Amino acid sequence: MSKRLKQNLAAYGMVIPAFLVVMLTVTYPIISAVIQSFQDEKTGAFTLDNYAYFFTEPAQLKNLLFTLFVVFVTVAIAIVVAYLLALYLRFTKSKIAKTIGTLYLVPRFVPAMCAVYAMITIIRDSGLINRIGLLFGMDIKLGMMYHASGIITMNLWFNIPFAAMMITAGLGAIPDSIIEGARDVGAGKFKTFTSMILPLSIKDVIIAATFVFMTNVGSFTTPYLMGGNSPKMLGIALFDQFNKYLAYNRSAALSVIMFLICSVSAGVYIYTNLKEQDWEKQ
Repeated sequence: MSKRLKQNLAAYGMVIPAFLVVMLTVTYPIISAVIQSFQDEKTGAFTLDNYAYFFTEPAQLKNLLFTLFVVFVTVAIAIVVAYLLALYLRFTKSKIAKTIGTLYLVPRFVPAMCAVYAMITIIRDSGLINRIGLLFGMDIKLGMMYHASGIITMNLWFNIPFAAMMITAGLGAIPDSIIEGARDVGAGKFKTFTSMILPLSIKDVIIAATFVFMTNVGSFTTPYLMGGNSPKMLGIALFDQFNKYLAYNRSAALSVIMFLICSVSAGVYIYTNLKEQDWEKQ
């Protein structure tokens, strides 16, 4: 046996266990869920009824549209705020900027359950804001509990620091010499931003948006504690189908639907990486 063959066998021997673990814990459940989603609950025959249920049943369709609304609003607000924060941290050298740069990731280290309950004690109709208002003779009731606005607010707590971290890393990779060169030839701040900073950071912005999107499509803790009975986020709808109604085939179909929604975001991520060099040339 040659030395090269021994090295190849050793390499495959180290890779195969990890590959088998991935196949058993990831690939097999996905394939099993897809197959089950096309089976009738009673007879096991091929059917599309499990998918049709979520697009024809008014309550389930409402859940789908509600989830997409919450997710897209969360992504839009989180990315805009995170990008502005990242720009401030990258190009401001003050002590305040350094302090913010040190503290803005703190929300990421707060357990999700604790953060959600803390937010509930503040925004609910009898919460902190209402009690402070009563001291000044104002009965302030935000109406954010069991409403999309409350879920979005809580989502922003988690996602703005995460998106800002990714975008800040991308902005940090932009050499100061490029910006200084643009200013030397007479480019103003706006022109420098649109022609230099934005093209070089757009990849990180889109990647951050895709991760925020995928994170919120299947979110559970926040909508479970702060969401209403109807409509529901897809994560809660899936939980109900699997645990409350014991509709395992419909649960599998909803899982596939959520996977397909997230795959759109994954496709954007892949496309962004493939087009990175073209954008930088422009």
